[in-house]
Amino acid sequence: MRHLPRLALAAVILASLVSTSATASTMYRYKDSNGRMVISNTVPSESTARGYEILNDKGRVIQVIAPAPTEEELADRDAQKKRKQALEEQRREDAELLRTFSHPDDAVKALRRKLQELESISQLKRGNISVIESQLQEQQSKAADLERSGREVPDNLRNRIDRLRSQILDIEREISAQSQETQSIREAFEDKIERLEELTGQERTLELNPPTTSSEVSNKP
Repeated sequence: MRHLPRLALAAVILASLVSTSATASTMYRYKDSNGRMVISNTVPSESTARGYEILNDKGRVIQVIAPAPTEEELADRDAQKKRKQALEEQRREDAELLRTFSHPDDAVKALRRKLQELESISQLKRGNISVIESQLQEQQSKAADLERSGREVPDNLRNRIDRLRSQILDIEREISAQSQETQSIREAFEDKIERLEELTGQERTLELNPPTTSSEVSNKP
Protein backbone atom coordinates (compact mmCIF):
# COMPACT_ATOMS: atom_id res chain seq x y z
CA MET A 1 0.00 0.00 0.00
CA ARG A 2 2.89 2.37 0.83
CA HIS A 3 4.16 1.99 -2.79
CA LEU A 4 0.98 3.48 -4.35
CA PRO A 5 1.96 7.17 -4.00
CA ARG A 6 5.27 6.44 -5.70
CA LEU A 7 3.49 4.67 -8.56
CA ALA A 8 1.06 7.54 -8.98
CA LEU A 9 3.91 10.06 -9.02
CA ALA A 10 5.76 8.01 -11.62
CA ALA A 11 2.65 7.91 -13.82
CA VAL A 12 2.30 11.69 -13.64
CA ILE A 13 5.95 12.20 -14.55
CA LEU A 14 5.68 9.75 -17.46
CA ALA A 15 2.55 11.49 -18.83
CA SER A 16 4.30 14.83 -18.58
CA LEU A 17 7.33 13.54 -20.49
CA VAL A 18 5.10 12.09 -23.23
CA SER A 19 3.18 15.35 -23.53
CA THR A 20 6.37 17.38 -23.65
CA SER A 21 7.82 15.06 -26.27
CA ALA A 22 4.67 15.31 -28.44
CA THR A 23 4.68 19.10 -28.15
CA ALA A 24 8.35 19.35 -28.97
CA SER A 25 7.90 17.19 -32.06
CA THR A 26 5.48 19.71 -33.63
CA MET A 27 7.28 22.39 -35.62
CA TYR A 28 6.09 25.35 -37.66
CA ARG A 29 7.41 26.87 -40.86
CA TYR A 30 6.62 30.48 -41.69
CA LYS A 31 8.04 33.64 -43.20
CA ASP A 32 9.22 36.42 -40.95
CA SER A 33 8.74 40.12 -41.56
CA ASN A 34 11.76 40.10 -43.91
CA GLY A 35 10.34 37.30 -46.02
CA ARG A 36 12.83 34.71 -44.76
CA MET A 37 11.63 31.16 -44.14
CA VAL A 38 11.80 30.18 -40.48
CA ILE A 39 11.25 26.83 -38.77
CA SER A 40 10.42 26.97 -35.09
CA ASN A 41 8.35 25.29 -32.40
CA THR A 42 6.27 28.48 -32.06
CA VAL A 43 4.77 31.03 -34.43
CA PRO A 44 4.97 34.72 -33.49
CA SER A 45 1.58 36.41 -33.44
CA GLU A 46 2.67 38.91 -36.11
CA SER A 47 3.48 36.01 -38.46
CA THR A 48 0.21 34.08 -38.12
CA ALA A 49 -1.60 36.54 -40.39
CA ARG A 50 0.85 35.64 -43.20
CA GLY A 51 0.00 31.95 -42.87
CA TYR A 52 2.21 29.07 -41.87
CA GLU A 53 2.73 25.31 -42.12
CA ILE A 54 2.66 22.68 -39.39
CA LEU A 55 5.39 20.02 -39.65
CA ASN A 56 5.65 16.61 -38.03
CA ASP A 57 8.75 15.25 -36.35
CA LYS A 58 10.11 14.23 -39.75
CA GLY A 59 9.76 17.71 -41.21
CA ARG A 60 6.81 16.87 -43.43
CA VAL A 61 3.90 19.29 -43.83
CA ILE A 62 0.81 17.94 -42.12
CA GLN A 63 -1.33 21.08 -42.23
CA VAL A 64 -1.29 24.41 -44.03
CA ILE A 65 -2.78 27.46 -42.34
CA ALA A 66 -3.75 29.95 -45.05
CA PRO A 67 -2.91 33.64 -44.69
CA ALA A 68 -5.60 35.91 -43.28
CA PRO A 69 -7.60 37.54 -46.11
CA THR A 70 -6.81 41.12 -47.00
CA GLU A 71 -9.41 43.90 -46.95
CA GLU A 72 -9.61 43.71 -50.75
CA GLU A 73 -10.21 39.95 -50.61
CA LEU A 74 -12.87 40.37 -47.94
CA ALA A 75 -14.58 43.06 -50.02
CA ASP A 76 -14.43 40.80 -53.09
CA ARG A 77 -15.94 37.89 -51.13
CA ASP A 78 -18.72 40.13 -49.89
CA ALA A 79 -19.41 41.37 -53.42
CA GLN A 80 -19.51 37.81 -54.74
CA LYS A 81 -21.90 36.80 -51.97
CA LYS A 82 -24.21 39.70 -52.79
CA ARG A 83 -24.11 38.88 -56.51
CA LYS A 84 -25.00 35.27 -55.74
CA GLN A 85 -27.89 36.35 -53.51
CA ALA A 86 -29.12 38.75 -56.20
CA LEU A 87 -29.05 35.97 -58.82
CA GLU A 88 -30.95 33.61 -56.53
CA GLU A 89 -33.54 36.29 -55.82
CA GLN A 90 -33.88 36.99 -59.55
CA ARG A 91 -34.43 33.29 -60.25
CA ARG A 92 -37.16 33.15 -57.61
CA GLU A 93 -38.83 36.25 -59.02
CA ASP A 94 -38.62 34.89 -62.56
CA ALA A 95 -40.16 31.57 -61.51
CA GLU A 96 -43.02 33.37 -59.74
CA LEU A 97 -43.52 35.67 -62.73
CA LEU A 98 -43.81 32.73 -65.13
CA ARG A 99 -46.24 30.98 -62.78
CA THR A 100 -48.45 34.08 -62.82
CA PHE A 101 -48.20 35.07 -66.50
CA SER A 102 -47.48 32.77 -69.42
CA HIS A 103 -47.28 35.60 -71.98
CA PRO A 104 -46.44 39.34 -71.77
CA ASP A 105 -49.99 40.14 -72.91
CA ASP A 106 -51.33 38.44 -69.77
CA ALA A 107 -49.43 40.97 -67.68
CA VAL A 108 -50.69 43.80 -69.88
CA LYS A 109 -54.28 42.69 -69.27
CA ALA A 110 -53.65 42.54 -65.52
CA LEU A 111 -52.19 46.06 -65.65
CA ARG A 112 -55.20 47.33 -67.59
CA ARG A 113 -57.60 45.86 -65.02
CA LYS A 114 -55.67 47.47 -62.19
CA LEU A 115 -55.55 50.86 -63.92
CA GLN A 116 -59.28 50.74 -64.64
CA GLU A 117 -59.97 49.83 -61.01
CA LEU A 118 -57.87 52.73 -59.73
CA GLU A 119 -59.43 55.13 -62.20
CA SER A 120 -62.91 54.09 -61.05
CA ILE A 121 -61.93 54.83 -57.47
CA SER A 122 -60.52 58.21 -58.49
CA GLN A 123 -63.72 59.08 -60.36
CA LEU A 124 -65.75 58.16 -57.29
CA LYS A 125 -63.62 60.41 -55.11
CA ARG A 126 -63.85 63.27 -57.60
CA GLY A 127 -67.62 62.81 -57.54
CA ASN A 128 -67.55 63.02 -53.75
CA ILE A 129 -65.63 66.28 -54.03
CA SER A 130 -68.30 67.69 -56.35
CA VAL A 131 -71.02 66.80 -53.86
CA ILE A 132 -69.12 68.34 -50.96
CA GLU A 133 -68.33 71.46 -52.98
CA SER A 134 -72.05 71.94 -53.63
CA GLN A 135 -72.73 71.60 -49.91
CA LEU A 136 -69.90 74.02 -49.19
CA GLN A 137 -71.27 76.61 -51.60
CA GLU A 138 -74.69 76.31 -49.97
CA GLN A 139 -73.27 76.85 -46.49
CA GLN A 140 -71.07 79.72 -47.67
CA SER A 141 -74.12 81.38 -49.25
CA LYS A 142 -75.96 81.14 -45.94
CA ALA A 143 -73.01 82.73 -44.16
CA ALA A 144 -72.79 85.48 -46.77
CA ASP A 145 -76.50 86.25 -46.46
CA LEU A 146 -76.16 86.56 -42.69
CA GLU A 147 -73.18 88.89 -43.02
CA ARG A 148 -74.97 91.08 -45.58
CA SER A 149 -77.93 91.38 -43.26
CA GLY A 150 -75.61 92.48 -40.47
CA ARG A 151 -76.11 89.36 -38.40
CA GLU A 152 -73.34 87.24 -36.93
CA VAL A 153 -72.55 83.89 -38.52
CA PRO A 154 -73.18 81.22 -35.85
CA ASP A 155 -70.32 78.97 -34.78
CA ASN A 156 -72.04 75.80 -35.92
CA LEU A 157 -72.26 77.20 -39.46
CA ARG A 158 -68.62 78.23 -39.44
CA ASN A 159 -67.65 74.80 -38.13
CA ARG A 160 -69.69 73.13 -40.86
CA ILE A 161 -67.94 75.20 -43.53
CA ASP A 162 -64.49 74.36 -42.09
CA ARG A 163 -65.39 70.68 -41.91
CA LEU A 164 -66.49 70.61 -45.55
CA ARG A 165 -63.31 72.35 -46.65
CA SER A 166 -61.26 69.85 -44.66
CA GLN A 167 -63.09 66.93 -46.26
CA ILE A 168 -62.29 68.28 -49.72
CA LEU A 169 -58.61 68.64 -48.84
CA ASP A 170 -58.51 65.11 -47.42
CA ILE A 171 -60.02 63.61 -50.57
CA GLU A 172 -57.68 65.64 -52.78
CA ARG A 173 -54.73 64.26 -50.81
CA GLU A 174 -56.10 60.75 -51.27
CA ILE A 175 -56.39 61.29 -55.02
CA SER A 176 -52.84 62.61 -55.14
CA ALA A 177 -51.52 59.62 -53.20
CA GLN A 178 -53.46 57.25 -55.43
CA SER A 179 -52.00 58.94 -58.49
CA GLN A 180 -48.51 58.22 -57.17
CA GLU A 181 -49.53 54.64 -56.40
CA THR A 182 -50.87 54.27 -59.94
CA GLN A 183 -47.55 55.46 -61.38
CA SER A 184 -45.63 53.02 -59.19
CA ILE A 185 -47.90 50.14 -60.22
CA ARG A 186 -47.50 51.06 -63.89
CA GLU A 187 -43.71 51.15 -63.61
CA ALA A 188 -43.64 47.82 -61.75
CA PHE A 189 -45.81 46.17 -64.41
CA GLU A 190 -43.71 47.64 -67.19
CA ASP A 191 -40.65 45.99 -65.63
CA LYS A 192 -42.53 42.69 -65.34
CA ILE A 193 -43.71 42.85 -68.95
CA GLU A 194 -40.21 43.63 -70.18
CA ARG A 195 -38.81 40.72 -68.14
CA LEU A 196 -41.50 38.40 -69.48
CA GLU A 197 -40.51 39.33 -73.01
CA GLU A 198 -36.95 38.32 -72.18
CA LEU A 199 -37.92 35.07 -70.48
CA THR A 200 -40.51 33.90 -73.02
CA GLY A 201 -38.90 35.33 -76.14
CA GLN A 202 -42.30 36.82 -77.07
CA GLU A 203 -43.30 40.46 -77.35
CA ARG A 204 -46.50 42.01 -76.12
CA THR A 205 -49.11 42.84 -78.73
CA LEU A 206 -51.36 45.03 -76.56
CA GLU A 207 -51.05 48.66 -75.52
CA LEU A 208 -50.43 49.27 -71.84
CA ASN A 209 -53.27 51.77 -71.40
CA PRO A 210 -56.81 50.41 -71.12
CA PRO A 211 -58.93 50.83 -74.27
CA THR A 212 -61.00 54.02 -74.28
CA THR A 213 -63.55 53.54 -77.08
CA SER A 214 -66.71 51.53 -76.56
CA SER A 215 -65.81 49.16 -79.38
CA GLU A 216 -62.43 48.42 -77.82
CA VAL A 217 -64.08 47.85 -74.45
CA SER A 218 -66.61 45.41 -75.89
CA ASN A 219 -63.87 43.52 -77.74
CA LYS A 220 -61.50 43.43 -74.76
CA PRO A 221 -60.31 39.90 -74.00
